[in-house]
Amino acid sequence: MNKVLIGLLGLAVVVGIWFFLATPGEESSTVQSDTTSSETVAAVDEAAEDVAAAAEETPALAPEGNPVVVLETNKGRVVIELWADRAPLTVANFLRYTDNGFYNDLVFHRVIPNFMIQGGGFNSEMFEQSTYAAIKNEATPELLNNRGTIAMARTNVVDSATSQFFINLVDNAFLNHTDTTPSGYGYAVFGQVIEGMEVVDEIATVATGNARGHQNVPVEPVIMTSVTRQ
Repeated sequence: MNKVLIGLLGLAVVVGIWFFLATPGEESSTVQSDTTSSETVAAVDEAAEDVAAAAEETPALAPEGNPVVVLETNKGRVVIELWADRAPLTVANFLRYTDNGFYNDLVFHRVIPNFMIQGGGFNSEMFEQSTYAAIKNEATPELLNNRGTIAMARTNVVDSATSQFFINLVDNAFLNHTDTTPSGYGYAVFGQVIEGMEVVDEIATVATGNARGHQNVPVEPVIMTSVTRQ
């Protein structure tokens, strides 16, 4: 009997975490949950054209590999390799925000130990920032939400990611792409921390509370003072 109860509690936790990440309203988007399917496709197609244009303007990759970005935070430095070879639209979108200075002085607004840290959408006063249009979800079975990877946050609409991202603290297999249904599409991984994972782990230990209707918000803001290409 106890084993059954423990199993049910474990399942409830996993479902609760998935729902928490996918809850509408946590990630702003021009594609709202009540948008018709045709409007959704049109918006995503338009965004894809914008991102593709931005990608064409991006300098060619260095001979040694993929682009690298540096997140300077008030907790330390985090260096991330972006997998342009595996998630080109997502990387071009992230670099578009990076090159325009969008992420500078924004915060990691959601921190959940043994799960992930999420940022890229709110300032230190927890006001949400305006973004570009949503992009197509590039999640694939090969791009796994393992510890240290960076992925795009979104609503329960598959193609709704804009600027917010999260860094996985552990292997989060339930966030991976398993099929093409809304519940199985998963979260698009587009890079990995290559330096400073100890900083990410430190951020995961900060005290959190509620702020402006959001849960798991650091009591003392964890600020990205700058996000730039290396």
